[in-house]
Amino acid sequence: MTNISLIKSVLPYFKRYKNILIIDLFCAALTTASEMVLPLILRYIANIGMVDTSSISVQIIIRLGLLFVVIKIIELIAVYYMASIGHIMGAKIETDMRQDVYSHLQTLSDNYYNETKVGQIMSRMTNDLFDITEFSHHCPEEYFIGAIKLFVSFIILVNINVELTIAIFVMIPIMFMSSSKFKNKMRNEQKKQRVHIGDLNSSIEDSLLGIKVVKSFANEDIEFEKFQKDNNKFLSIKERFYKSMAGFNTVNRSIDGLMYLIVIVFGGILIMKKRIEPGDMLAYVMYVTSLLATVKRIIEFTEQFQKGMTGIERFNEVMSIESEIVDSENAIELDSVQGEIEFNSVSFRYKENLDYVLKDFNLKIKKGQNIALVGPSGSGKTTVCALIPRFYDVTSGEILLDGINITDITMKSLRNNIGIVQQDVYLFSGTIKENIAYGKQDATDEEIVEAAKMAGAYDFIMELEHGFDTYVGERGVKLSGGQKQRISIARVFLKNPPILILDEATSALDNNSELVVQESLEKLSKGRTTITIAHRLTTIQDADLIIVMSSEGILERGTHEELMNKKSYYYGLYTKSGNNNSIVY
Repeated sequence: MTNISLIKSVLPYFKRYKNILIIDLFCAALTTASEMVLPLILRYIANIGMVDTSSISVQIIIRLGLLFVVIKIIELIAVYYMASIGHIMGAKIETDMRQDVYSHLQTLSDNYYNETKVGQIMSRMTNDLFDITEFSHHCPEEYFIGAIKLFVSFIILVNINVELTIAIFVMIPIMFMSSSKFKNKMRNEQKKQRVHIGDLNSSIEDSLLGIKVVKSFANEDIEFEKFQKDNNKFLSIKERFYKSMAGFNTVNRSIDGLMYLIVIVFGGILIMKKRIEPGDMLAYVMYVTSLLATVKRIIEFTEQFQKGMTGIERFNEVMSIESEIVDSENAIELDSVQGEIEFNSVSFRYKENLDYVLKDFNLKIKKGQNIALVGPSGSGKTTVCALIPRFYDVTSGEILLDGINITDITMKSLRNNIGIVQQDVYLFSGTIKENIAYGKQDATDEEIVEAAKMAGAYDFIMELEHGFDTYVGERGVKLSGGQKQRISIARVFLKNPPILILDEATSALDNNSELVVQESLEKLSKGRTTITIAHRLTTIQDADLIIVMSSEGILERGTHEELMNKKSYYYGLYTKSGNNNSIVY
């Protein structure tokens, strides 16, 4: 994206704070005017003094001094506003953009998260947007001040001497053009920094989250080498950036020196020929100094500008990603869900270039029916469960809920009627009470306690020092697997959905924990349409219907007794699993 298109993309955020921006620019104009008065005062005193020093009276000096004090007070008030309210405006814009990108991230499908590193997402939401705060405040200010100074300085200086002014102002576009090559290099390297810091964050996060595995294999040295490699790559990117910046500054200082040389030589000749007064020359030098400082400030601001542009560009990259799964125009809210689910000729693949996971899949689940999905990895069991709440959309065919195509139901309404208990339990950093209440945000304490009792979690919770107010740690690290699973079940009890999906909910538990959790799951599934992905075959013997799947589709269906009597695929799995009755692939 070009700089102009990037700036256009953030204009709506500036419009929200246009009153603050207008006052900020007005204050910038005041500070600029204040700065440009001093050379005029000194020019006036110098020119009078060169003609007749006796004409400089105490009254004139006091008046000029008071004028300067008043102007300085106005400047200080303006500077305070710019430094405080102006920066706060930038922070508000950053906050608004972060809210928008976070809200947008909530709408993206699982495919996006499968292919994007969390560290990259975090980098876009933090580092990139930090730079936008400075950009949002300083960009309008710096260019507005620069424009005023260039215009006013030109008017004043051209009245002092036309030839010298033209010679000076010809150098300004040369300075900008000469530095553009380095400016572009800086932007490219800045973007590479942003991309790589996301990769570095992901690498650190991955290593620290798996620190127990690292230590158990004594692979600390290997992880350090990986980190060092990524860290050094980041250093090399920054080195290229700073070399570009050094070239950028060297070119600017060279032209800066050339401009002063013109003033010294050409100005000296003009004084010698008496075509310019010494007081005018003093004012001229001060204005040129101020002008050069402004030009250098604008050019040096390029580093911050490029950071801001990079941040905006990466912000736009995320915001431009369209979710594959959206509500249809006339999507309806579900009411009084019965829980009848039907797959009609459903085919699905994760990407166009990949094989189908499901092909012409047909299945009807009656209201309140308890079905189990059995089969090897890759047979599509988890995919079937992920399609019902629309974590992915079908490639072809349709899924009906109570006779309504799920694409015609609002996602919020659809998912509010589905409870999911997964193998990998995720608990948020907070208390047990907060994690259970996640299933129903307005739940009372009594409802939370009752849900915990139904899930078989109440007793172990009350044995903890702080009971329901116990802090579970990041991802529930302070609790055992069985405890975490029972809290996740309590969460679903509280939600009380008519449809329940159990995705290998007990596969990661030991035998004792599995028995307790299995009892809780049996309570939870009563009266609900339940779909279970089986881990141990003994847990699904009482299912109303068992679906045996393979990569070719459904191989068998029936009750446990019916499938055992067939002595086919399911019978082979069951007998092969032995006393443990777990599926072995």
